[in-house]
Amino acid sequence: MESTGLDYAKGKIPVLFRKIFFPTLLGMIFTALITIVDGIFVGNGVGPDGIAAVNIIAPLYMVATGIGLMLGIGASVLAGMALAENARQKACAMVSQAFLSGTCIMALLVALTLLFPTSIARLLGSSDHLMPLAFDYLCWLVPGILFLVWSSIGMMTIRLDGSPNYAMMINVIPAILNIIGDYVLIFPLGMGVKGAAIATAGSVAVGGVMAIVYFRRSYVIKLVADFSGFRRNILKIMAVGSASFITEIAMSIMMLTGNFIFMRYFGDAGVAAYSIACYLFPLMFMMSNAVAQSAQPIISYNFGSNDSGRVAAAFRLSLRVALLCGAIVTVSLFFLSGGIVSLFIPIDSEAGRIAVHGLPVYSLCALFFALNIAYIGYYQSIGRAKRAMIYTLLRGVILLVPLFFLLPSLFPGWGMWAAIPASECSTFLIILTGRVVRHT
Repeated sequence: MESTGLDYAKGKIPVLFRKIFFPTLLGMIFTALITIVDGIFVGNGVGPDGIAAVNIIAPLYMVATGIGLMLGIGASVLAGMALAENARQKACAMVSQAFLSGTCIMALLVALTLLFPTSIARLLGSSDHLMPLAFDYLCWLVPGILFLVWSSIGMMTIRLDGSPNYAMMINVIPAILNIIGDYVLIFPLGMGVKGAAIATAGSVAVGGVMAIVYFRRSYVIKLVADFSGFRRNILKIMAVGSASFITEIAMSIMMLTGNFIFMRYFGDAGVAAYSIACYLFPLMFMMSNAVAQSAQPIISYNFGSNDSGRVAAAFRLSLRVALLCGAIVTVSLFFLSGGIVSLFIPIDSEAGRIAVHGLPVYSLCALFFALNIAYIGYYQSIGRAKRAMIYTLLRGVILLVPLFFLLPSLFPGWGMWAAIPASECSTFLIILTGRVVRHT
């Protein structure tokens, strides 16, 4: 079999993980910066209503991201196992079919959204007051999500192909372009949330094109016109990657439910305060996801080769790194909440005071979230999609939604901020209990 750029079969696990992790982490951080910088520039250039409107539309973007990650991770896991079995053509077909199906799904989503933008914005929870800003952001953002699926699938499969540095640049270059575009369009040109949406859509398009271009010079995985077993392959890809899609859907539900609860207790100012937490959540997600994605090709390849020792070693390493990353984020958010809020909105505003009061409570979710994502990523990497899906639904929907409604009534003022940490902690305890039961 032709060799990828990394020796997953015999290379030292810590060395392989390090070669993938640092470029992946850097790329993920830059991806998170797209969201955070949007929030900072919109908050300072438009005000609390601006970031509230962006937060209303954000779930749609997360759904699109989830579709891309589902197809990308599913294709990468199955292609990795195929390469371990010396089935290169099968691996290439898996990746190619993921790109084709993702393009068709996104084209349909874009068309429906542009046909019914006001209805979509209303469905996502926009009030009459926020509708003009939400409408502008939605209409100018949506065309870019067609390219989002290309970059999402590309990043996963490019790492498997042995080019983590190129995968990193798919994140870094669009992030830099987005930051520049945000500043120019929001401040000198005064385009407000419309400018932020144009900057994001344009930068995402660049990342998508970069992903497609890579396969002209890839090591092993090529884009091929092979449609054999298309329906069967896509269903398998979606099944394996389903937990990633559900993770993004869960994040959307988290935002929608949180927007509703904060609106109920604090009005538009509450949504603006909660928006800051939602802008920070992608940073937590990207750091945790970087750990899981760095271990994924190592685990998938060696699982396909029936080397359980190397699988276990890669998983243990991912847990240690996840613990460290989660602790760093928790401590940072807990002690720097005031400074972080001031980047987005004035801390002496009503929304600023609500956010400063709540972020230290919210910060506790980062540690458990990182560990949960490491476990979910492991189960995805070995093809146990059902278990990964169950844990994802637990932390993002089944436990979270009831806690969002219950805790504010038990602990007025800060209970809604504790819903996400309580959900993540409960899920982690369930995962540990499940592992103990299976080993006794």
